[in-house]
Amino acid sequence: MDATRGLGTFVVWDYVVFAAMLLISAAIGIYYAFVGGGQQTSKDFLMGGRSMTAVPVALSLTASFMSAVTVLGTPSEVYRFGAIFSIFAITYFLVVAISAEVFLPVFYKLGITSTYEYLELRFNKCVRLCGTVLFIVQTILYTGIVIYAPALALNQVTGFDLWGAVVATGVVCTFYCTLGGLKAVVWTDVFQVGIMVAGFASVIIQAVVIQGGISTILNDAYNGGRLNFWNFDPNPLQRHTFWTIIIGGTFTWTSIYGVNQSQVQRYISCKSRFQAKMSLYINLLGLWAILACSVLCGLALYSRYRDCDPWTAKKVSAPDQLMPYLVLDILQDYPGLPGLFVACAYSGTLSTVSSSINALAAVTVEDLVKPHFRSLSERSLSWISQGMSVLFGALCIGMAAVASLMGALLQAALSIFGMVGGPLLGLFALGILVPFANSIGALAGLVAGFVVSLWVGIGAQLYPPLPERTLPLSLETYGCNSTYNVTNWVTTTEMPFSTSAFQVHGAERTPLMDNWYSVSYLYFSTLGTLVTLFMGMLISLTTGGRKQNLDRRFLLTKEDFLSNFDVFKKKKHILSYKSHPIEDGGTDNPAFNHIELNSTDQSGKLHGTHL
Repeated sequence: MDATRGLGTFVVWDYVVFAAMLLISAAIGIYYAFVGGGQQTSKDFLMGGRSMTAVPVALSLTASFMSAVTVLGTPSEVYRFGAIFSIFAITYFLVVAISAEVFLPVFYKLGITSTYEYLELRFNKCVRLCGTVLFIVQTILYTGIVIYAPALALNQVTGFDLWGAVVATGVVCTFYCTLGGLKAVVWTDVFQVGIMVAGFASVIIQAVVIQGGISTILNDAYNGGRLNFWNFDPNPLQRHTFWTIIIGGTFTWTSIYGVNQSQVQRYISCKSRFQAKMSLYINLLGLWAILACSVLCGLALYSRYRDCDPWTAKKVSAPDQLMPYLVLDILQDYPGLPGLFVACAYSGTLSTVSSSINALAAVTVEDLVKPHFRSLSERSLSWISQGMSVLFGALCIGMAAVASLMGALLQAALSIFGMVGGPLLGLFALGILVPFANSIGALAGLVAGFVVSLWVGIGAQLYPPLPERTLPLSLETYGCNSTYNVTNWVTTTEMPFSTSAFQVHGAERTPLMDNWYSVSYLYFSTLGTLVTLFMGMLISLTTGGRKQNLDRRFLLTKEDFLSNFDVFKKKKHILSYKSHPIEDGGTDNPAFNHIELNSTDQSGKLHGTHL
């Protein structure tokens, strides 16, 4: 490798590729706004008229989950801490299984638009309001960071215009969300997954060619200690070990997959419950593919820069920028490919932001507008949903501007997710799994869980854990053609832990900080969930929770699990009786069957008129 050769820069073709990606996304929005009679009702707009099939929904779930934080963050994570990150493959499997078998059956049979409707059905209005407000705050914060972080990283390496990119992505997103509703969100996500895989693939293929084969990359990684899969240290303070990733990761991601509105909204929009479950399991394959791609990219990064780390040599100012740096380094002879990678990072952003905007609109309409203004017609609700999309799109761009003032708060973003998601997951688990939980217990549990996870989370921000807890692997710079001395890497690998702008410096380390605040960030969510569950059960029992009479529909029952096997029994049945599509409900709950029947009737009418 010749280190003296300069980096490439962005050329016209790169901008063309990037603009094409934005234009196609916008075009999909326009298409769904006018085809099929547009968005007649708020249900069409927010839930795609409950008519989606498994594959597009699966790809859409994958896309919105994989933001640019994944595209830029995971490879540099693997580069710095090793491939133990790939243990998340097991975590993803557990998360999908839990979501599909515990949360999905209950939400699907109740036919709800907003997951927080469930909280009112099961507990009361107050609990629902708490859940809704938490979700809205969390999502706007997170979305702002998701828009801003990749724009910054790409801007500093490629000179891609920062605010141009932020505003362009925000506007395009808002545009197709507002026009096309959930259908547009799902189909643009399908397109964007394609772009993400293409971007990753171009980097991996070119890296393999330059480094001389996959075996070279794996050998380099092995010699550099990057293939550290087997770390079975049970210590909860280590940042990533087998156990923190399996246990903590499962809780953290279940709070996003199982109960987060932007995910649930999509699998509830499937035609049947079987399609909804299939969409989750197919999406697992997508998650695995993207995880494999990003881990490979991280190993390729290490193989390329093992003797000259650009971050220590001050060529890039943050680990997030390593990936764009690699792209400009190896793809500079192919005009248009760096643009494809930027498009790849941004389609990650677009898909996450669009699903957030759609979910925020859904929650606002269902939880804040409908209960208070009963008299609104479906048409005006549809208009209000569209107005909400515009409003939240603008808010998210605003949050991106705020994020730019906050400094490197990327890990803070993910910690916010854990801190808020954990207690919410506990709240839903209480409702679905614990028959005797009541609303007093639920509120008390939520507050307790929230206090604990905020305490740990904010403590960890103020007093970041020591390097021996996070175990960064060594990065070398002896191969650089520069005046840096070899010993330099020791001092600079500690930089990333000062992620927080308001950190307390030079404070004496107390046992509290070294143990309680040093808990792996993956356990924030676990703590929140368990505290919420435990307190909720205790207080429900002491306030007469066993005396309440509950509708069984709000709980997870034995039938919900056994009905998985109906698919095998019913096949022959359905073939012989084509005239009875009612069988498809897979449940003998009359309320649910009527909902299904009505919606098929309506969509039949709609389709009949537009054919």
